[in-house]
Amino acid sequence: MKLSQILTNIEDIIFRGDMNTDISSIEYDSRKVKHGSMFVAIKGFKEDGHNYINDAILSGAVTIVIQEGLYSVDSIPQEINVVIAKDTRNFLALSACNFYEHPSRDVKIVGVTGTKGKTTTTYMIKAILEKAGKKVGLIGTIANYIGDKEIPTERTTPESVDLQRLFRMMVNEKVDAIVMEVSSHSLELQRVAGITFDYAVFTNLTQDHLDFHKTFDNYLKAKAKLFLNAKEGFVNCDDMYAARLISMAKCPITTYGIDNNPFVSARDIIITNSYSEFKLPFNKVIQKIRVSIPGRFTVYNALAAICVCIKMGCSVENILSALENISVPGRSEVVPNLRGFTILIDYAHTPDSLENILKACKTYTKGNIICVFGCGGDRDRAKRPMMGEISGKLAAYTVITTDNPRTEEPEAIIKEIENGIKNTKGKYKIIVNRERAIEHALRKANKNDLVLIAGKGHETYQEINGVKNHFDDREVVNNVLKKLPEVKDEDLYLW
Repeated sequence: MKLSQILTNIEDIIFRGDMNTDISSIEYDSRKVKHGSMFVAIKGFKEDGHNYINDAILSGAVTIVIQEGLYSVDSIPQEINVVIAKDTRNFLALSACNFYEHPSRDVKIVGVTGTKGKTTTTYMIKAILEKAGKKVGLIGTIANYIGDKEIPTERTTPESVDLQRLFRMMVNEKVDAIVMEVSSHSLELQRVAGITFDYAVFTNLTQDHLDFHKTFDNYLKAKAKLFLNAKEGFVNCDDMYAARLISMAKCPITTYGIDNNPFVSARDIIITNSYSEFKLPFNKVIQKIRVSIPGRFTVYNALAAICVCIKMGCSVENILSALENISVPGRSEVVPNLRGFTILIDYAHTPDSLENILKACKTYTKGNIICVFGCGGDRDRAKRPMMGEISGKLAAYTVITTDNPRTEEPEAIIKEIENGIKNTKGKYKIIVNRERAIEHALRKANKNDLVLIAGKGHETYQEINGVKNHFDDREVVNNVLKKLPEVKDEDLYLW
């Protein structure tokens, strides 16, 4: 594509060079640059792309984009085109839209944001739309999909140029709709700039990512950005920040929820260890909806999905069938076993999400709850003692262990969690090795108990000092179950 086409309608830039230059690709990673590439230098949190401009030129870049005030244009050879942008992140997103010919304009785009529930809600929307006969693209934390074809993912919302490339691939494969998780990072870092969302969903806002956003107000404002570029929005009005978010939105908003007089409201809620059930009026007829994921939070996610899908023309039959059979990896995922207790794997990695799932478990668990969890390294430290205190209050027994320590010492992270659980009367044990911690919890479990293994959910790795080692909670559980002897009633001990 000609450089002139790529720069169309992009404001606040200064240009030096030849607009007729052919551009073969847009890159922000100098290692991916090839002959004819345009390299966009981005100042990141760990690396500054401006330090790799010479590498990009040596690899064949014909156009370099620099951020105003961060690099001298005189340092770039005259034969190389130069674009000076006020914000290279924003420029990357807008130029990618042009380069891939605005694929988001050719398909319905649904964006889901919130601290919790994004993944489950997007899976529900995808399942309902597919029941309605539509081909769906999905972009999110667990994986990206084009219909049934899985495409691995590295982050919740891809970098802008990668996102536009993915959009183009999906549109070329004739998807009818794209459903995507939109993280606060992606909104703040301009990854979705240039996209108009047909439908935007807000699930909730709780303690998370303050290492990045610094304040809760900044976190909320980042989430609200989705509703500045949407045609229509759906907001969980039971969330304490809903009113503020709605006040910042620039699109029509429909509320959903349970308690605060929402426009779309669930009634007569029943939660068991294997499903959630509620009633909802459709065209003046009360329908009973069963979702094969336990928990009150599941009701909220289902309501959000229903709001979107009704707007997109799905029938009640589509909704009932899809939700009754929905399954989301690592989200209240039950691991089958023959030992008389429940094993639940969940991604809960924030104070609110851990509290919600533990409270949900208490409503339907006849025995005791054993909770296994840790906290990630190089992330918000304030939540560690909070999560320790929550588990100490709500679980009968807690096993504090390692999550993804990244570059921190696991013992230091665990110590901060322990500081919180010490404020309770909860019983606990520290086992740094996560595999041994899970085994200990399973051996501790009695008939009718529930073992919650929280924090990693769908993840199949454990990140230690920059290396992702294979680790899957499900595999560990199944391996431990094979080792445990068959339990007879007379062998069961009492707490």
